[in-house]
Amino acid sequence: MIRVLVADDEPMVRKGVRAVLSTAPDIGVVAEAVDGHQAVELAQLHRPDVAVLDIRMPRVDGLRAAAEIRRTVATTGVVMLTTFGEDEYILRALGDGAAGFLIKSGEPEELIAGVRAVADGAAYLSPKVAARVVAHLAAGGAGARAERRAAARRRVEALTPRERQVLALLGAGLTNGRIARRLHVVEGTVKAHVSSILTRLAVDNRAAAAVVAHEAGIVPAAEPSPPVE
Repeated sequence: MIRVLVADDEPMVRKGVRAVLSTAPDIGVVAEAVDGHQAVELAQLHRPDVAVLDIRMPRVDGLRAAAEIRRTVATTGVVMLTTFGEDEYILRALGDGAAGFLIKSGEPEELIAGVRAVADGAAYLSPKVAARVVAHLAAGGAGARAERRAAARRRVEALTPRERQVLALLGAGLTNGRIARRLHVVEGTVKAHVSSILTRLAVDNRAAAAVVAHEAGIVPAAEPSPPVE
């Protein structure tokens, strides 16, 4: 069972997130927080597998809460809930180690897929979030977008062919296990490739690597999340 903490200052949002997650037989909400301060306290108390945090909350916002949770409860993965127009916050959250990013108005299936992916040690950027991040990074017109895409492609081309395959699937939100099955290799091999990819791209985490994959345009079309047996 994937144990989840939900933090949002809006009761209806918390209830909605809980309702969506309750439809997945392998996910259970163990605690709800009304702000970032309470989210940190409850994360330290319950040590959930995943914390789903709204970016904007009173007292302590989701960014500060995410950084503190990652510092004090390293086994808890963080998924950030965002709205359009919060691109700068998303970029800051990437730097603080958040592994998942979802738009509040997104499809319920994305929330479940994101929680599962992050619980399994993967990174998950909803397609809408990825598009917003890439667009924000390339702000300044077509020339800037083309330049960033070219730069990302040069970084990706420096990887080995197998590392490029792994990066593309990582960018699509696949876990190490699913990447291993897709490429017909053992999971330990995928872990070694991911470690090399992070070093070669000079990024700190899988989510930041996923952004590079999206910038370079190598991420395959999303596939449906597999059913739980």
